[in-house]
Amino acid sequence: MLLPPIAYRAALTHLARRHRGATTRSDAGYSTEAVVVIALLVAAAIVVLGILTVKLTNRANTINF
Repeated sequence: MLLPPIAYRAALTHLARRHRGATTRSDAGYSTEAVVVIALLVAAAIVVLGILTVKLTNRANTINF
């Protein structure tokens, strides 16, 4: 069964539009992923600073003049 050339043209146009739509949104989730990773790094840095503050404060309190 052969289709008329207009049907081929319509199918190709449809596929091209779908391909363009799929390729232009390839990084749609990147910003969300980056925000989550950055938030985790910031939380880890706050925890580390808290631990260091407690250790340094304890060490400073043990110094006798």
